[in-house]
Amino acid sequence: MKQHLLRLRIAPATLLVTLMLFGPATHAQELAQVLRGYEIAPVKLDLKGKDWWLVGLGSYAVNTNGCNDCHTHPNWADGGNPFLGQPEQINTAQYLTGGRLFGPTTSANITPNRAGKPAGLTRAGFFEVMRKGHDPRDPPGDILQVMPWPLYRWKTDLELKAMYEYLRAIPSLPDNPNPGP
Repeated sequence: MKQHLLRLRIAPATLLVTLMLFGPATHAQELAQVLRGYEIAPVKLDLKGKDWWLVGLGSYAVNTNGCNDCHTHPNWADGGNPFLGQPEQINTAQYLTGGRLFGPTTSANITPNRAGKPAGLTRAGFFEVMRKGHDPRDPPGDILQVMPWPLYRWKTDLELKAMYEYLRAIPSLPDNPNPGP
């Protein structure tokens, strides 16, 4: 744990103050998720101008809820597929750049655009996609047919805000050049 704290450049005194301010067990569990989120983030994060707590919490949510399953193609780097008994290595070159084919639909690139907006969405637009399955850039009434928004709509505002903040912190990458199943 100390190694990860040093990597985050978080002083132990800062953690102590944080725990004193947010002492209840629920906050301690959230802190554990924040720290775990940083530990499991597969890419270098840009924390400049971002809320480090939300980025860590968002990493935990994004990287433990299967976002990678649909938004990274292929999921695993060469030689890093745990389903083949290989040591797990996420395909960081295409991390969350979309490209997974679902019939006529291709999963979206959800890395930040040049303006720093994940998938080019404002936070309100992201909430609309996650809660209603509607991309605000699409015509009214269109809903995303593959996105499991009926499950993600139950996320709390804090969880969605954290996911958005994490996605703002990951590297911006071009759309996946090799879509596939």
